[in-house]
Amino acid sequence: MRADVSQAHAPGRVLRTGRTLARLLLVWAFVTGALVVLDRGLAGFAMRSWWQPPVAALLLGVLAAVGWPLVMRIALPVAFFTFGLGSFLLMGAGVLAVFNAIPGVVVTSLGTSVAVAVAMAGIAGVISSVLAVNEDELFFRRVRRRSRSADAGDQPPGVLFLQIDGLGHAVARRAVRDGSMPTLAAWLRSGSHVLRSWHTDWSSQTGASQCGILQGSNEGVVGFRWYDKERDRVVTVSRPEDAAEVERQHSDGRGLLAGDGAGRGNLFTGDAAHVSLTMSSLAVVVARGSRRERRHHDRIGAGYYAYFANPVNALRTLGVALVDVVRELSAAAAQRRADVRPRVKRGGLYPLARPGTTVIIRDVVVNALLEDMMAGRAVVYADFVGYDEVAHHSGIERFDSLEVLRRIDQQIGRLWRAAQLAPRPYHLVCLSDHGQTQGETFASRFGETVEQLIGRLCGGSAAPAPRRRLLGLLAPARVDDSSRPAETWQVTSALAEGGGLIARRLRDRVARAGADEAVTPVGEHGAVTRVAPGVVVSVSGHMAHLSFPDVAGRAPLETIERRWPDLLPSLVDHAGIGFLLVHSAEFGPVVLGRDGLRRLRTGVVIGVDPLVPYGPHAAALVARVSAFPNCPDVVVNSRYDPVTDEASPFEPHVGSHGALGGPQQHGFVLHPQEFGDPGEVVGAEQLHRVFRGWLTDLGHPVPAGEQPSPAAELAART
Repeated sequence: MRADVSQAHAPGRVLRTGRTLARLLLVWAFVTGALVVLDRGLAGFAMRSWWQPPVAALLLGVLAAVGWPLVMRIALPVAFFTFGLGSFLLMGAGVLAVFNAIPGVVVTSLGTSVAVAVAMAGIAGVISSVLAVNEDELFFRRVRRRSRSADAGDQPPGVLFLQIDGLGHAVARRAVRDGSMPTLAAWLRSGSHVLRSWHTDWSSQTGASQCGILQGSNEGVVGFRWYDKERDRVVTVSRPEDAAEVERQHSDGRGLLAGDGAGRGNLFTGDAAHVSLTMSSLAVVVARGSRRERRHHDRIGAGYYAYFANPVNALRTLGVALVDVVRELSAAAAQRRADVRPRVKRGGLYPLARPGTTVIIRDVVVNALLEDMMAGRAVVYADFVGYDEVAHHSGIERFDSLEVLRRIDQQIGRLWRAAQLAPRPYHLVCLSDHGQTQGETFASRFGETVEQLIGRLCGGSAAPAPRRRLLGLLAPARVDDSSRPAETWQVTSALAEGGGLIARRLRDRVARAGADEAVTPVGEHGAVTRVAPGVVVSVSGHMAHLSFPDVAGRAPLETIERRWPDLLPSLVDHAGIGFLLVHSAEFGPVVLGRDGLRRLRTGVVIGVDPLVPYGPHAAALVARVSAFPNCPDVVVNSRYDPVTDEASPFEPHVGSHGALGGPQQHGFVLHPQEFGDPGEVVGAEQLHRVFRGWLTDLGHPVPAGEQPSPAAELAART
């Protein structure tokens, strides 16, 4: 693979000794010149002799190269909690000490020395760019010198699994074709790699996908968040405690990264020994009293330290982050001017928060991956979340989403070039955990959120209608507002009529049961907000879960009909809802749609099969979730329109995912040609088995599973 790829994509320049010396001399000369300029223009800073600038530049260079990394090892938390900005304060203090040690140099404040430190970092970054010096190559040349005594031929090739979060297979193909991902396009054109599609589970979101891919099992992960009826709480896989508990339930010590593997920026560890920015491991960080936990904390901070220990990195990241804020503001304004639909509000703190995923975390993850290759780690899995975040707010193929994708592709190119200099050969596999399906939000299209709809149908107090911006003015969004898109009021009229086949049958069943069994109210709401007495709703993108806490076990369809007679008929008739999963005491799991139903146990279809628009695997995937012990009482899937390729998410996103319907259920895998064809892959657990098979074929040992991950151990104790 390495030879094939090298023909298609030339490796970066290898740093030579002469260029290294030239870089050092140029940086020294330019810093000397910058000190002269600062002496003339910066208040509170003065150098009175000709020899002071070159001497100061030399001492500052020694400080940056030798003293600075040592200081950062002690002061890592300052850099960690300030995204590198605090590192300049520390460096400014060091610069102040250097100036005070030179006779005749006047520096009146710490702020002045910080300005000098920023100027030094900027000059070093510019010189590196002008000389086309790749810092990664310098990094790896050192490694190769240290690794010459080791016999790399005794090691199987390492594998980097690079996840581009939320990038669907179809969008990936078009991005490769249209030039948004030139690195991946070069691999495909050379024949070194193959691009394939894989089918997600019903819950097409990162929690279920990564749990299946990394841990080998995702049983019971029914969404990104779900209601735990036994404990009366909502589980969210993005909370450290919940992620650690989910990992405990699925970790057997034989995860994809077991042994000497590394995980960067994931939800779960995959039983890796080396992790950073991993959600389940954060529960270990906050734990106290265990030596092993403290060692694990050190491993988590290592990647962050290695990145922000270099002030050039901190300055570069800060600059790119500020540019990304401008990009976001410009893109949002362009959408408003062009009246692009669908779109969502992108103001508030979002423009400032967006660079956290698109720039800062991306850069830290890439630096950690470089360290992993330097160390020769066997298997590494990393998640790039920037595209998923921007596609949520902008759209799956809007220009700013594709620009984020292009920058991720550039980082993948960096990793490939660095892999050519690593102490062991590496294969690169790119993949996604799911795709995204685009559409106008449920609340915008129908005038109320799915939680408000369900609460109203279950007898809850009417919640205020959401407010939306119309021609620059804020006004209540009524379902009968004629200023909204035309189909909205027509759909509302259809809902009031309730003319669907399944809705009529459900209403007939309720009528036959009699009106003497009224809705049973519940007592205190407890720890979880109820949308109506005795009703809890949790939402994950295009999926919503209904749970009835006062009904022991899984509430059967017959009980729901008696207690909430208008709920199921109104839901199946709603134009924004594709199908419902309920459990009948008589027929077992049943899928209900507007014009038909499907009994999953027998395969009997009455009317039109509601699962047809969701593909040939829909029935098996829905039946699997129905068999989970923690399956919600009612599971709602948004309606997917195959004509427009759109669905209305239950969350305020333009591009969204979490269920079945359209591109969200089709992830991609781009792997070396020599790995072979895995065939059709359905579900994250099967994708895990494919990856494990590839590793075994390369010569990686099958993990024995003796030691669960630290996150799983902590969750077990707590």
